[in-house]
Amino acid sequence: MTSLSFLRQMLQDVRHQKVRTLLTLFGITWGTVAVSLLVAFGEGLEKRIRKNQAGLGENIVIAWPSRTSIPYQGLGKGRRIRLTEDDIELLRREIPEGSFSGEMERDKSAFRRERVRLTPDMSATSPIFAVMRNIIPAAGGRYVNDLDINRRRRVVFLGDKLKQDLFGEADAVGRTVMIDNTPFLVIGVMEKKAQDSSYSGRDKDKAFMPEATFSGLFGERYVSNIIFQARDRSLTPVVTRRVYEVLSRRHQFDPKDKEALGMWDTTEAEKFFSVFFGTFRAFLGIIDTNGRTIISAALTMALLILPLLIINAREAIRAVPQSLRQASYGLGATKWQTIWHHVLPNALPGILTGTILGMSRAMGETAPLIVVGASTFIVSDPTGPFSKFTALPIQIYNWTQQPGEQFRDIAAAAILVLLILLLTLNASAILLRNYYRRSSP
Repeated sequence: MTSLSFLRQMLQDVRHQKVRTLLTLFGITWGTVAVSLLVAFGEGLEKRIRKNQAGLGENIVIAWPSRTSIPYQGLGKGRRIRLTEDDIELLRREIPEGSFSGEMERDKSAFRRERVRLTPDMSATSPIFAVMRNIIPAAGGRYVNDLDINRRRRVVFLGDKLKQDLFGEADAVGRTVMIDNTPFLVIGVMEKKAQDSSYSGRDKDKAFMPEATFSGLFGERYVSNIIFQARDRSLTPVVTRRVYEVLSRRHQFDPKDKEALGMWDTTEAEKFFSVFFGTFRAFLGIIDTNGRTIISAALTMALLILPLLIINAREAIRAVPQSLRQASYGLGATKWQTIWHHVLPNALPGILTGTILGMSRAMGETAPLIVVGASTFIVSDPTGPFSKFTALPIQIYNWTQQPGEQFRDIAAAAILVLLILLLTLNASAILLRNYYRRSSP
């Protein structure tokens, strides 16, 4: 049978099986779209959640001094724990593995600029606070620095929405705003950021000033909370335990008393999302850091051709004449015997044809594999199911772009291999179908 005969028979099949052809094309399209949407949804959701989570700060722990709940060394429970900047300095000396900043808070301070009157929340912090909390100044401004603290400067850093409420579209840096009838110079405005969680209001609505200025102006000695961050995320439990030990020794409470210091460890949420999205990747077979594994490619291709195989199998079974089933039942055969001895043998040519054509289509597929992370160029053989992968069409394209002549020869050889494989599979599908049609009763 020549190639022209193959082409003629294929066109005849398409013309005679219009419904099957349309359903097959629909299954192919639906499989490609489903895989692409699933991967895009997972990646987009993960990036969005991680971006919003980073708005509060990356791998930070917020600690609130509270009251003791356990008697300790003759001291009763219910004692109030109050922390000062001296405690922050002690933590910095005793725990070099972490960065620490105190935060003093005040709500409903009177902000005034011309006719605008607002009562936003206000925080007094140190320079390291902005680094840990991902508070980035917009162009032309800056955050509070050590010189502001040492000289107790009356300067203020505004959240982006607070700046908009006070100054509108006008520049705020270098302008003056009255805070409780005291003039403050605006030194910076926060760059807009996504933030889906907070502990005392969103940063965009707050004002920040030097802690020494805040203490002198409002007479506040005690910090509202402590923010700390381990040098490495894996050290967070160690640093947290050391915080309890150092502060319990200084303020005489049991280091096991978790109510004396309330802790919010944001790395716990990071662990949850890592497990959640790790499970999502495992479902798709994408388990390495870049999502480029042979398993991910195999499952993607399986999901892609599965609708094609199902539709072909259903149509092949439906094409078996109903009279054949009725004749089998009339001779006393059971339903299972009818299916096994009559329906499946007659439907087998169509099922095999769809299976082989689905395999041949998967061999030349490229777009879905690019979606799940196919490498554009690989120079080493895979060592296991979790190795990186590529697709032959991608490799052929890459070889054709290389400057050396030998790469063009390799590309031509790969093209011939791909064509021979595809033609062999398609020819096998036609030959098997014709054989079973001739051998069927």
